[in-house]
Amino acid sequence: MTVPDAKVALSTASVYPESTATAFEIAARLGYDGVEVMVWTDPVSQDIEALRRLSDYHGVPILAVHAPCLLITQRVWSTDPWIKLQRARSAAERLGASTVVVHPPFRWQRNYARDFVRGVWRMADETDVRFAVENMYPWRYRDREMLAYAPDWDPTKEDFRHFTVDLSHTATARNDALEMVDRMGDRLAHVHLADGNGSAKDEHLVPGRGSQPCAELLEGLAASGFSGHVVVEVNTRRAMSAAEREADLAEALAFTRLHLASEAGVGRTR
Repeated sequence: MTVPDAKVALSTASVYPESTATAFEIAARLGYDGVEVMVWTDPVSQDIEALRRLSDYHGVPILAVHAPCLLITQRVWSTDPWIKLQRARSAAERLGASTVVVHPPFRWQRNYARDFVRGVWRMADETDVRFAVENMYPWRYRDREMLAYAPDWDPTKEDFRHFTVDLSHTATARNDALEMVDRMGDRLAHVHLADGNGSAKDEHLVPGRGSQPCAELLEGLAASGFSGHVVVEVNTRRAMSAAEREADLAEALAFTRLHLASEAGVGRTR
């Protein structure tokens, strides 16, 4: 039985509506290898020194920074999307994180979308930090579908140096996660592990509770010697207590570690 070098991290978004600080506490208690900081409206998530203190106090490294790309974070770290990415890169460099996760632009961000592919390459050339562009999904309401992202919600249609695959997003998009991972190939640097059932809502279920090939994906990563990060990014908002939230995150960690172990010999690394 072999285990790849991939580290298993907890996204700070997984404890919402609890705080960023709570995510560090839980990650340390459960034995996660690190955290991915979702930069959002929690002031601590935006404060580099506060994050450094949390990391040092709990002994939990920050492995990735998720740039503030959500609708609710349009004014976090500036309204200029390029400044957001510059600040995310600076935060990653100062905190020792290897990866910045970024979403494709919204269609109404026309200037940003027009230069997005070239701009991400330029920024990647200026740092050792990886900019891993994440797959998104079409927005759906009843029988109507809106393409909210540009150049596309599927980043494999463009030429990016690194990708993030999110299995809740593949569920919402109703596309084949394993085929997407094949298209990403050696450029897959980062995984957001969650599950979904194909609902129009982005569900972010605990892995194993939906229809996505979470186990198969992890087993394939193990067999290939994947050395990126696997980040548990699940929705625990419906947890009735702190204990129930922690139990969900412990289950997600156990699932991930189980399926990242492989009987195949250690192969190539990504």
